[in-house]
Amino acid sequence: MKIKANNSNNPIWKKVYSHSSLPKDLAPLEEMAVNLWWVWNHEGAKLFGKLDEKLWKSTEGNPVLLLQSLSVKRMDEILGDKDLMAEINDAYTLFRKYIDVKPDNTKPSVAYFSMEYGLTNVLKIYSGGLGVLAGDYLKEASDSNIDLTGIGFLYRYGYFTQSLAMDGQQIANYEAQNFGSLPLTQVMNSSGGPMLLEVPYPGRIVYAHIWKVGVGRISLYLMDTDIPENSEWDRSITHQLYGGDWENRMKQEYLLGIGGILMLKKLGIKKQVYHCNEGHAALINAQRLVDYIQEDGLSFNEALEVVRSSALYTVHTPVPAGHDYFEESLFGRYMGEFPAKLGISWQDFIDMGRENPGTNERFSMSVFALNTCQEVNGVSWLHGKVSQKMFAPVWKGYFPDELHVSSVTNGVHMPTWAATEWKRFYTSHFDPKFMTDQANKTYWEAIQRVPDEEIWNIRKALKQKLVDYIKIQFSDNWLKNQGDPSKVVSILDKINPNALLIGFGRRFATYKRAHLLFTDLDRLSKIINNEKYPIQFIFTGKAHPADGGGQGLIKHIVEISRRPEFLGKIIFLENYDMRLARRLISGVDVWLNTPTRPLEASGTSGEKAEMNGVLNFSVLDGWWYEGYKEGAGWALTEKRTYENQQYQDQLDAATIYHILENKIIPLYYAKNGKGYSPEWIQYIKNSISQIAPDYTMKRMLDDYVNRFYNKLANRSSHLKENHFAKAKEIAAWKEEVVSHWDSFQVESFTVDEDLRKTSPVVGKEYTCRLVIDRKELQGILGVDMVVTKDNPETNTLDLYEVYPFILKKEEGSKLYFELKVSAPEAGYHKIGFRVYPVNKELPHRMDFAYVRWISM
Repeated sequence: MKIKANNSNNPIWKKVYSHSSLPKDLAPLEEMAVNLWWVWNHEGAKLFGKLDEKLWKSTEGNPVLLLQSLSVKRMDEILGDKDLMAEINDAYTLFRKYIDVKPDNTKPSVAYFSMEYGLTNVLKIYSGGLGVLAGDYLKEASDSNIDLTGIGFLYRYGYFTQSLAMDGQQIANYEAQNFGSLPLTQVMNSSGGPMLLEVPYPGRIVYAHIWKVGVGRISLYLMDTDIPENSEWDRSITHQLYGGDWENRMKQEYLLGIGGILMLKKLGIKKQVYHCNEGHAALINAQRLVDYIQEDGLSFNEALEVVRSSALYTVHTPVPAGHDYFEESLFGRYMGEFPAKLGISWQDFIDMGRENPGTNERFSMSVFALNTCQEVNGVSWLHGKVSQKMFAPVWKGYFPDELHVSSVTNGVHMPTWAATEWKRFYTSHFDPKFMTDQANKTYWEAIQRVPDEEIWNIRKALKQKLVDYIKIQFSDNWLKNQGDPSKVVSILDKINPNALLIGFGRRFATYKRAHLLFTDLDRLSKIINNEKYPIQFIFTGKAHPADGGGQGLIKHIVEISRRPEFLGKIIFLENYDMRLARRLISGVDVWLNTPTRPLEASGTSGEKAEMNGVLNFSVLDGWWYEGYKEGAGWALTEKRTYENQQYQDQLDAATIYHILENKIIPLYYAKNGKGYSPEWIQYIKNSISQIAPDYTMKRMLDDYVNRFYNKLANRSSHLKENHFAKAKEIAAWKEEVVSHWDSFQVESFTVDEDLRKTSPVVGKEYTCRLVIDRKELQGILGVDMVVTKDNPETNTLDLYEVYPFILKKEEGSKLYFELKVSAPEAGYHKIGFRVYPVNKELPHRMDFAYVRWISM
């Protein structure tokens, strides 16, 4: 036979990744790399940068990938460098001294659930403000030594990386994360293999690996379903943040809630307080109910008392449309087995997520959270008021102003967001106790005694850093999407650190009104092209891939920025992430924010700017509504002049131009012989001393502890004592009231004649006497006289005053009440009388919002 000249089958390739193995003397670097302490402690980040400056930049500041990529030659050089080895040992000593501090057991322990966490640009498990806030919260919990555990997802693709097409259209790129090169560790079982979490979904088990992120002293546990044990259908649950259809969202929220609680059980973690950061996590309480019923033998109503007493729901959304709603058919597909576990009907269960029980409304995660959490809060004072109105339909016997819905205004983690230059400044000029007591305004007031020139030098240095960063990071991308290299060179040449720099960076949703500045392009051109007073605008932000309006705004701004009169003076920076944010909020002079009022729940980018001597210019909405101080920034009024939004936008745009032309630009350019404006520096001093102290994450976390965590932990402990005796007692009382609520009768109701004729005289005192026969109803009742007034501006009936009756005596089943009241002012009012059940063990009336209105 003829011998063939060659013979080979197809190659069989196996992917192999080679990485460096550190010698023993460098082992502390690995320990520090997988704990995010280095993110907000510059000693750590600076050390990793020194190991290999080029690698540090090419890995985008990822210490794990840096260590894996170190060459043997470089490791030998490090080991032979006595000064660098001393720095490694000093940093490790500092790290261990911080980490080894035990939790403060005088404060409640907390389980914190969130769909996203913005901790570092390296770990892509965040999209925007909600996640960055959650990340800051964990960092401050670590600094404040709170026994807190975070629960979330490790996304394979995370949120998208943004690039721009030639025409300015946003392109969303989803890039897979290599978990083995991220600052986290996989949780292993006792046999040394990956711990496998089993989450029972309808008709199948969904499996998840568990990963741990060290955030200083605390742990963040992340679930990952992208593993071979799952079908392709379920592997994608943790692929993308806010990706996929409504069914995928249902699967994600099921995993966060049900799976999150099961994960804590598997890890042996129990906490006193369970905190839902947004309604995404509401189903934690469904699983907690099941556990108390199955493991402790409680009834549904008893379990609900216990679950509710230890749960907090923080809402970040100011409009009903922003909440998650699920059709009954979809919700039932995933939660259909739960009523049997809870011992209630399907109707009772799904009604827990409806504003109007018994209707065919979609299931609202937020309403379910309201019904299963004792405490609820918005994220600014104004948002708290907005939330009261938004949630009022859940408690129909009460007016928005009476609700228990409260607020804690958001803050930012100062050590993360203050530039290193400012942190050094604060350390050298402020009290040594400043870092542990950041809300103490007396410490911040020290800035008023610092020479102006020192502050100006910091501001100049940070502006130059921003300009250098833009030129280095964005020149290649601009060459790709601008088309004309000469235009790119022109843009780079025109970026001027000596100009007044104004920044705008946030999610590009239409209500953020990024377009407002461009309402009158002729007027804007005159402002920008004044050679005597140069000014430049820097925009950045992502639009959700499904938000065509937001993407259109980006395209519109990019198109305007390419016009000859605006080239190099209006700049759009793509792929807004934490790294770019840190440069921008410290490098510009003014931070611009123009939301449609009152749709900004809080906003935190301006708070980050505050920590860096950057002045805010914003609509009085969200945090700025309470933060603004005259002489420390600028504001557009919170009041609407026009119902027509287009007219309001035009007015607001004209106001922006006016304030720029007549206040901001003249103030900035009122420069002295040393090249700066003393009046501008005074604004910076006022801003830092009068505003910044109130918007640190330290203040925010202290508020949560003092307003909610302590209250919840104490009441929950009280209800659990003696085998849940108090919880059982309250549940039994509520069941009794429900059974006989319709039985009580008004036996007599006497009021003075003028009041009965609805013509009371101002200042004259009137007496109301009421006798109620409870019949079979046990316990005490309360009675209110409710005074309301028509509001012609909002066309609503607003609460004016509530006057509680005094219980004078109790005889058998009869209760005798009396009220003495005076008409407070002339004019038309409406009065009504309501009866409600009274129990001193209730945290507030919304906990059991039974109300019957009676006539006089």
